[in-house]
Amino acid sequence: MYIFLCILIVIASLLIIGAVLIQKSKGGGLASDYSSGNQYLGYRKTTDFIEKATWSLAIFICVLSICASFAVKTPVNVSAITPAAAPAPNSAAPAPTAAPAEQKAAPAAPVATENPDKGEPR
Repeated sequence: MYIFLCILIVIASLLIIGAVLIQKSKGGGLASDYSSGNQYLGYRKTTDFIEKATWSLAIFICVLSICASFAVKTPVNVSAITPAAAPAPNSAAPAPTAAPAEQKAAPAAPVATENPDKGEPR
């Protein structure tokens, strides 16, 4: 439905471009060069029709745009990440540190001792 409405909007837009280019502007425009030929064909009636067609097409485009906005389906947000695989969120506050008196030093690595059975000096 949305694509159909978009096609109608494009067609109406092309028609309104043509209607605006045909209209007589205040400065004369394209219609002023051919005014003598238009007098024989009813120049006054032609401008009234083109003006009504322009307004009708503009209203038609507005209505179709509103209808197209309702025709758009809302996207479904599906996450590919499962909750179990999601990393834990980082907290903005720094991690609490223990007071120096409470900290204990790690035991040092054992020193290699000589074997007393073999009679070697320590």
